[in-house]
Amino acid sequence: MDQQAIWAIGIFLVIYALIISEKVHRTIVAMIGGLLMVALGIVDQETAIHHIDFNTLGLLIGMMIIVSITAETGLFRFIAVWAAKKSKGKPVHILISLLLITAVCSAFLDNVTTVLLMVPVTLSITRQLRISPYPFLITQIMASNIGGTATLIGDPPNIMIGSAAKELTFLAFITNLGPIAFIILAVNIPIFVLLFRKQMIVKPELTKVIMEMDAKELITEHKMLYKCLSVLALTMLGFFLHQALHLESATVALAGGFLLLLMTGEHRMEEAFTKVEWATIFFFVGLFVLVSGLIETGVIESLAEHAIEVTDGNPVAASMLILWLSAIASAFLDNIPFVATMIPMIQDMGSMGVSNLEPLWWSLALGACLGGNGTLIGASANLIVAQLSGKEGYPIKFMSYFKYGFPLMLLSIAISSVYIYVRYLI
Repeated sequence: MDQQAIWAIGIFLVIYALIISEKVHRTIVAMIGGLLMVALGIVDQETAIHHIDFNTLGLLIGMMIIVSITAETGLFRFIAVWAAKKSKGKPVHILISLLLITAVCSAFLDNVTTVLLMVPVTLSITRQLRISPYPFLITQIMASNIGGTATLIGDPPNIMIGSAAKELTFLAFITNLGPIAFIILAVNIPIFVLLFRKQMIVKPELTKVIMEMDAKELITEHKMLYKCLSVLALTMLGFFLHQALHLESATVALAGGFLLLLMTGEHRMEEAFTKVEWATIFFFVGLFVLVSGLIETGVIESLAEHAIEVTDGNPVAASMLILWLSAIASAFLDNIPFVATMIPMIQDMGSMGVSNLEPLWWSLALGACLGGNGTLIGASANLIVAQLSGKEGYPIKFMSYFKYGFPLMLLSIAISSVYIYVRYLI
């Protein structure tokens, strides 16, 4: 191993440790790591820019613009209150309704955006009922990661995988990951009810308050809502047809975002831009450059060779290794940098004789997305829920989440193992 490779590994490990420690904001750390790779000559600037996945960035920015404008209409608050009323104000039914809404919205908007919208509404409802918000928040974290697993745009790891593996279309993600996400959610719901039912006892007079709320009053801008829903429908159609139209998913998302800005007036543009999570975007930029150092120095290729040696090129062993490794690693490390490291390794395995990479891609997606449920630091959505609830006086502790999240994550990966084996490897 040459000196450049050693430097690349050293920088990567130090930056990764700092990201995990959360002592400095992860965006600052990732950008410094990427800049060090360039400054020390491990990669030149042009090569570093080449490794930045602008399809992933464009897709995230486009969807953030659409969702931020749609949120202004009050649609998401309306959906939550409507669900609570349809549940007759019964906490167990509300919990199931809200986690189902979270799962579905996470699949088609993205899980980070979904929890940003759902948590404030959830806390408002639990305050009205004077019950603990923790069962609702914990189940919504898990539902957001399970729902996000189902589609190309649901979870950042899937966006990265779809961008790297061009043959995996929006429709391919739904048809391959949608069924297993549905099964896992269906298995988890009765477990959630069993675990939390004793914490959800409410007085009848408080239920009455929920039933008297008028959900329609929460829709503040009806004309804009119709425009948002129209553009969202067109964008979803574009995702389904993007391969046939020879368009990248980023083009579809950005077209949807700027079409909506055109329809709703340019005065909304600055506000929409301020709601784009630029910290997340620059985190990805730094991360892509950081990983480029490992790619250009041959470190990733070496890891791929070792993985093939360990599994002897057996697709069953390789798939199970990637699935379980991704799940355990993603539970304790942020799944985004982990996936950024794994993607080039799987690509290298393809050039070393592994003919069918599809089971490996699906294994990585399932492991990274579902593994995020294992701990409170496993995924960005988890951290956002913890941050929002902590600000409102309901801090979620690492161990209080871990005792629920980790066992259920292992159950989800066990179910996924059976699914991967039966569907792709028999």
